[in-house]
Amino acid sequence: MAETSGTTNRAARLELDERVARELRARLPLVAGRTVTAITGEVPSYSGTLTGQMRDKIENAVQIALGTFLQLLERSQASDPSTPLVPALEAAYALGSGEARSGRSVDALLAAYRVGARVSWRELAASAVGIGLPAATVAEFAELMFAYIDELSAASVAGHADELASVGRARRRNLERLTQQLLVGEAEDVLIRSAQRAGWPVPQTLTVALLPQAKLRGALALLDEHTLESSEELPAGEPGEEAAVLLIPDVHGDRRRQLARMLHGRRAVLGPARPWARACSSYRRVVRVVALGIAGPSDGEPLDTDRHLAEVLLSADVEALADLRARVLLPLATLPAATAERLTETLRSWLLHQGRRDDVAADLFVHPQTVRYRMGQLRQLYGERLTDPRSLLDLTVALALPAGIPPPA
Repeated sequence: MAETSGTTNRAARLELDERVARELRARLPLVAGRTVTAITGEVPSYSGTLTGQMRDKIENAVQIALGTFLQLLERSQASDPSTPLVPALEAAYALGSGEARSGRSVDALLAAYRVGARVSWRELAASAVGIGLPAATVAEFAELMFAYIDELSAASVAGHADELASVGRARRRNLERLTQQLLVGEAEDVLIRSAQRAGWPVPQTLTVALLPQAKLRGALALLDEHTLESSEELPAGEPGEEAAVLLIPDVHGDRRRQLARMLHGRRAVLGPARPWARACSSYRRVVRVVALGIAGPSDGEPLDTDRHLAEVLLSADVEALADLRARVLLPLATLPAATAERLTETLRSWLLHQGRRDDVAADLFVHPQTVRYRMGQLRQLYGERLTDPRSLLDLTVALALPAGIPPPA
């Protein structure tokens, strides 16, 4: 902070001799007491807080601030060019930082300054008039005093803002660390400590949602304020497209439908709700479904991984599924490739539609007689296996998904 200011420079215009300054200084304890009383009475944030030792401390701070102002006026008549303004501004800056740490807003801080300035001036002005200062001197005294308090309040606002920014940066770092720990599945005791450091209230459950980064801002405005976020490159999608990973507190049960409505039209993928310390399980499910390339509903609804558990399960061991598929399709191995493909497609639909010929025909866009003909061929090839429960289970599992499932992430 500079050694000179507008207040310091303008103080030289005011003639305030040592006797006047001494009499004004004698009234400072009374002025400070009345100032603090007015602040606690008029500013709700300070009501009931400035008592006992804290009140004594604040009254002393007010006395020092006003005493510094009188020193400025006295030294303007002296040859010593140095001023006590820098320590006063530093003290005001520290006051602003402390108020931010105490949780009081900058509006409350400024309100306290306004009340303090009004009461202090009223008391000192009455003393100045009683001493017999000319009206012009009193007016100049008022102008200088309010300019001085403006400088102090500006320093306090700067301290308040810097403290909030520092705390905000630290909290953001702690939240980012907690988010990454949740996604990788750190131990619960580690997560609890990180949540406490970040000031993050532990929920009952967390649900992971994945959506394009471009859709993030609008989504966050609708979600719980304690939603955590991270970002990564999409496992599938446009090259270089970034996705936002959200960990949303307590949207389990009936609230899941509300979450789906909030994320409608945002190309979101929803993982399952999990106990908060097991959020990594929800995240892995989302990543797996995205890697499978499963398309979301065409109506803008989020892709709900709970509706695709069979695909996730069957893709867990791709080699085992491929072996099972090869074994159950062995009766078709000697057929021409095109014929084998048509019969495989027909058999899969027949299994999924439980042998309902018309439904199979509609699924394959063929005539029911075509389905009858193809099933006749399959019965010749498979024989009793199409009625054996164990063989039907193997066929259903092997053909439940199309070929070419991506490997696990």
